[in-house]
Amino acid sequence: MRKVLVTDGVHPILLEGLNGLGFQCDYYPRIGLNQVREIVANYEGIIINSKVSMDKEMLDTAVKLEFIGRLGSGMEIIDLGYAAQKGVAVHGAPEGNCNAVAEHALGMLLALANNFLQADREVRQKNWQRERNRGFEIMGRTVGIIGFGHTGSQFAKKLSGIGVEILAYDKYKTGYTNNFEQVRETTLQEILTNADIISLHLPFTSETKHLVDSDFLKKCKDGVILINTSRGNVVKMTDLIVELKSGKVGGACLDVFENEKITTFSQKEHRMYDELYELKNVILTPHVAGWTHESLQRLAEVLLKKIAMELQNKA
Repeated sequence: MRKVLVTDGVHPILLEGLNGLGFQCDYYPRIGLNQVREIVANYEGIIINSKVSMDKEMLDTAVKLEFIGRLGSGMEIIDLGYAAQKGVAVHGAPEGNCNAVAEHALGMLLALANNFLQADREVRQKNWQRERNRGFEIMGRTVGIIGFGHTGSQFAKKLSGIGVEILAYDKYKTGYTNNFEQVRETTLQEILTNADIISLHLPFTSETKHLVDSDFLKKCKDGVILINTSRGNVVKMTDLIVELKSGKVGGACLDVFENEKITTFSQKEHRMYDELYELKNVILTPHVAGWTHESLQRLAEVLLKKIAMELQNKA
């Protein structure tokens, strides 16, 4: 019987479905990277999340591997070219959590605009500060969406009833807003010039690394709000902190960071993140935008469907 190694927590639907397709599932959600290296040669399939990197070395070790299932959308942890060269199919599942990410991005924006976190803390302390917690409305503002794939388009749908102007930019697409009456396809420069709020929905690649740096931010409108629920390395954090302090950037909603492994912080990183954490014009969450109960099931369903389709095509 062919075997699949599942390295992270998944919805039972995926395990049951893989069993139904004739696979033996070895479910080790707490397995470490080194342990994966030791046993991956025994498997025809592997289901991974962010902790396992399918680089050239891992792919060479996985001598029987036929497919990789990625629980999510970020493909930077897989050497796609080498996987293709070795005949290993790769299945992502961006459709599974794009709604969750879009809702999270909107929630963070509303929390920032209305001072929810500060107001909540103060009320719990019986400190009634109405004027200090006066917020601003999203309606009437211009929102720029950079990257108009699964999550970017879902975020546009969430915004469609709020009364904002929506601008979208995607370097590798044209005509992508044809089914979105309230979204206008435009250039990156127009977004930087006109957007009051910019939301990033980008993969991490050599092109997008530190796309948002001091030069990028200085081209934006004064007081721009930045939302990043994509990949931490798209934003150069030191530059963002400088512009948040200067007021050039009015606020930031960040679910992702350059280094998300707190135990590995260097002294420089500790200082940098401490500086970020002290800012009152930021909303921070621990890379959970796509991490809902519903998305756990949808991710499983999407991956299972793609794996089943691949097997059917091979039959």
